[in-house]
Amino acid sequence: MRVTIERAALLKSLNHVQSVVERRNTIPILSNVLIKAEGDGVRLSATDLDIEIIETSPAEINQAGATTAPAHLLYDIVRKLPDGAQLEIGQGPDENRISVHAGRSRFSLAALPAEDFPDLAAGAMTHEFSIPADDLKALIDKTRFAISTEETRYYLNGIYLHEVEVNGAAMLRAVATDGHRLAQVQLPLPEGAKGIEGVIVPRKTVLELAKLIEDTDSMVNIAMSESKIKFSCGSVVLTSKLIDGTFPDYERVIPKENDKVLEVDTKLFAQAVDRVSTVSSDKGRAVKLNLENDRIILTVNNPESGSAEEEVAASYGSEPIEIGFNSRYLLDIASQFNGDSATLELADAGSPSVVRDASDETALFVLMPMRV
Repeated sequence: MRVTIERAALLKSLNHVQSVVERRNTIPILSNVLIKAEGDGVRLSATDLDIEIIETSPAEINQAGATTAPAHLLYDIVRKLPDGAQLEIGQGPDENRISVHAGRSRFSLAALPAEDFPDLAAGAMTHEFSIPADDLKALIDKTRFAISTEETRYYLNGIYLHEVEVNGAAMLRAVATDGHRLAQVQLPLPEGAKGIEGVIVPRKTVLELAKLIEDTDSMVNIAMSESKIKFSCGSVVLTSKLIDGTFPDYERVIPKENDKVLEVDTKLFAQAVDRVSTVSSDKGRAVKLNLENDRIILTVNNPESGSAEEEVAASYGSEPIEIGFNSRYLLDIASQFNGDSATLELADAGSPSVVRDASDETALFVLMPMRV
């Protein structure tokens, strides 16, 4: 195998694929990236056996072939080479070594046989549809912060994608919850997604996908089966196993009868929460909201460091109520809002509250209160 490729093209591809490679592996081949030279491009593949990313870059193929090289080491080498460098990657008779040449730099790296590299074949897909990258970004960005990191509740360690009907219209909905907060976003069901089974996309897959589509505004093709999901965007293909579990009946925890409605300037409220929470303990992060007569009084009491209080103007006409929330959770939700005002729908100090962005009907957030 012998190829010539521009540094920028190789770096971009390596940056995408090497991020799924775990730093510590008990299986040596999983530390490597598969390099396959064919046609007029180089195809790079990396996997952790749960996720596989494949990206093709244009290159001059002098001799077709395939090998593997240490993913993170190769990425670091290419990253440190000067801009505009042309790289020659080759493998001679010694299949245990791969050479990388760029200008006056010469590297020889250990290689493992390409045939040993695992193939996370997607298999037959039952549904296939396309979605604009911006819409997919919105689904991910507005829900991923609520994904649970508690491994014992593995079925909450991802985003639940499923089809729902809202006022007679078919919608694609994304939901994530960690038991303390819930994020729900939906958009019109794409053509081809009718009848999809509910699937749980793992947290690591969500994070890798967010990086892949960050700088694109093209369409993303999504194919899914009972056990796998595949995202294709431009020259990149991400295939992932799905979480084998049942997502809970989340609609039961979304309050429908909360009758106390508060409307507040999102930015002013978030800044006030951020300020008063400065004195809160790292463990508790509790902030108390005292709602009365078109104003909110935010208070934090920390026996170790002190207390804080701030008043914020708001639109509120119901009976006074005191309720506590985790300040970090409040700020996470506020950061997802595009509009100027936020709406909180409350019942009492011990019941979950609904938070909405006044300018976005597609998103809904639920927040459990804290005892303060």
